[in-house]
Amino acid sequence: MALPKANRLKSRKDFQAVFREGIRLHGSYLTLRALKPLCSTKPSLDTAIQTTQATDSLHLASTRIGISISTKVSKRAVVRNRIKRQITAALHNLLPKLSPGWRLVVIVKPTAAESKCVSPQFLQELEQLLAQAEVFDGNS
Repeated sequence: MALPKANRLKSRKDFQAVFREGIRLHGSYLTLRALKPLCSTKPSLDTAIQTTQATDSLHLASTRIGISISTKVSKRAVVRNRIKRQITAALHNLLPKLSPGWRLVVIVKPTAAESKCVSPQFLQELEQLLAQAEVFDGNS
């Protein structure tokens, strides 16, 4: 069960913006990087500023989420993909509670594969990290 296309963080530019400007929160299995909506109001050097602002306003309608899992977590792609599916399922449950416009990156730590972490643990830790970042509706 994948995230809807409107809720996926895909481009390298978006990931870099979240890593450069976003806040960082740590858990035992996951690290959350979160970038608030309309965080960067600096004008870009692009000639098409109006088009970038138009696309940014379209993306504000939904929270976009990316998952980063390194080969340091596990050398086996099967293990990494299983962890990514479990995190996606947990995020799918939390998606209706999230405030619109956020850009989030969930980074998996190597302890997640070592301790045989399961979906309820990912869900609980994601809820804690999202609450700390004040991403839930009513907190922003």
